[in-house]
Amino acid sequence: METSEDLAVATFAGGCFWCMEPPFEKLDGVYSVVSGYTGGDEVNPTYNEVSSEQTSHIEAVQIQYNPKIISYEQLLQVFWRQIDPTDEGGQFVDRGPQYASAIFYHNDEQKEQADKSKMELADTGRFQQEIVTDIRPAKTFYEAEEYHQDYYKKNNLSYKFYRNNSGRDDFLDEAWGEDRELKLETQSVYPSFTDEELKEKLTDIQYNVTQKDKTEKAFDNEYWDHKEEGIYVDIVSGEPLFSSTDKYKSGTGWPSFTKPLVEENIVEVEDRKLFVVRTEVRSRHADSHLGHVFTDGPEPTGLRYCMNSAALRFVPKDKLEEEGYSEFTHLFEG
Repeated sequence: METSEDLAVATFAGGCFWCMEPPFEKLDGVYSVVSGYTGGDEVNPTYNEVSSEQTSHIEAVQIQYNPKIISYEQLLQVFWRQIDPTDEGGQFVDRGPQYASAIFYHNDEQKEQADKSKMELADTGRFQQEIVTDIRPAKTFYEAEEYHQDYYKKNNLSYKFYRNNSGRDDFLDEAWGEDRELKLETQSVYPSFTDEELKEKLTDIQYNVTQKDKTEKAFDNEYWDHKEEGIYVDIVSGEPLFSSTDKYKSGTGWPSFTKPLVEENIVEVEDRKLFVVRTEVRSRHADSHLGHVFTDGPEPTGLRYCMNSAALRFVPKDKLEEEGYSEFTHLFEG
């Protein structure tokens, strides 16, 4: 279970920040990836100011990650596979100093690792030109406008059109070939159990739901009408999944949520078991069957994450810090 004390920060620039979010967000151990502006001296820059070179800032992403799961060295390996490190004039179709590539180190150890990784990349001879990606001390990071956050999710078609025409993927495919998709070995902070241990740990209904993909009875389960404030975690691993702040009364008889609490802990799988196509929801680390997600939910997402109570454990807001979920206490303040 990640707490604020577990997390470290990494900051990378690689041209358009829309394209720099996806490769890091999918990594185990990465808690959040935020698009923004950094490297300059101006306070609270806007996208229009940065893109028109009215500031000395450049587009970047700031990553919160758990170094017990994924190392800074591994993040650097992913970073180099997203950019053209030989281009001083920008990145791909985006031209200008505001689209330069850079590594912003937050401590001496990060600087040492960044310098080493840059030299190692140069020594491979993979690129014929000089590696010019700058390595600089981190400065104030200004979060970009909400419109730019997770752009590839919220505006998928526009993002694909931009990316396909940017030249980024063509360049990276040619530069890296089969090595482009890096296989990272990360460490999980969540416990794992044998099948026999799960049979001992879980009740019959919990085991049948999470391990055998069964569904509990509607209106006859623990959380369908539960109104207390707090979060819902995986009954097996404890990974945080949903929050009461996103829970609503769907009338279905199962606990329903408009969105996950931690998207990285949710895996969606096509389900054809009932001769219709549905989207199954599973937890990433425990691989527990949780329920299904439907597109008949309320705003702002229009989604209904219809979960089985038996797959969840509730942690009330006054127990969050005690149980290692202090990063979520801000949801219930004020």
